[in-house]
Amino acid sequence: MSEPNSPSIAPADFIAGLAKGLAVLESFDTERQRLNATMAANRAGITRAAARRHLLTLAYLGYLETDGSYYWLAPKVLRLSGSYLASAQLPRIVQPVLHKLAAQTGLSYSCVVREGSEVVIVARSAVHERGQRLMAHGLHLGTRLPAHATSTGRVLLASLSPAELQDWLATYDLPKLTAHTVSDTANLKTLLNEVRRLDYCLALEEHELAIQAVAVPLRNMQGRTIAALNVVTSAKRMSPQIMQQEILPLLQEAARTLRPLL
Repeated sequence: MSEPNSPSIAPADFIAGLAKGLAVLESFDTERQRLNATMAANRAGITRAAARRHLLTLAYLGYLETDGSYYWLAPKVLRLSGSYLASAQLPRIVQPVLHKLAAQTGLSYSCVVREGSEVVIVARSAVHERGQRLMAHGLHLGTRLPAHATSTGRVLLASLSPAELQDWLATYDLPKLTAHTVSDTANLKTLLNEVRRLDYCLALEEHELAIQAVAVPLRNMQGRTIAALNVVTSAKRMSPQIMQQEILPLLQEAARTLRPLL
């Protein structure tokens, strides 16, 4: 299903083969790094015969590698993300600010946009926190995280109009990732109202245990929220109160500094 603000397209202009090929390519993720034709068909929602042809074509073009039965992503797929990062305005603008924040505090910061049910990191300044385990999420550009269970996702969902939010909630599931994850629609709406009122979001152990994050909206001069800035750290490193008192103002100031540039 397309996003509410996606451009419309006439049926005669829609290339179904391209859409199916991209669906097959997107079938590969951290849960399933290797797929055969049957698995790809189930994930992409197409026939096995169509999935097989797309897998063979993608392998021929160099985007997949294969052992004859299973397929996996090849390094060539990085050309797609590399082209985005090299040409997109947002990552280039925010990256220096993220580096400055990381150097100032010794914490890891990200700039995130929403895509469907997930948020995607498009800029990142990471600091490995001494004495703490390496966090499982948010470690590299392109990392995808569930919108409903993350600070950035909630900031971006809170920016939607009531109609857009209702459409989003009707489209996507709200899986419970930890014992603290809010997975009930009514409770999530209540939380989003609070995020909208406060203009920031603090998420505690909802995506991963012992991990907390705080996020603020990144708006352009027209007042439209185009991304979110956040900081992620271990609960052992810093209390939620300290994050709100000391780190949140830095994020808010960074967002104000970036606004005229967007």
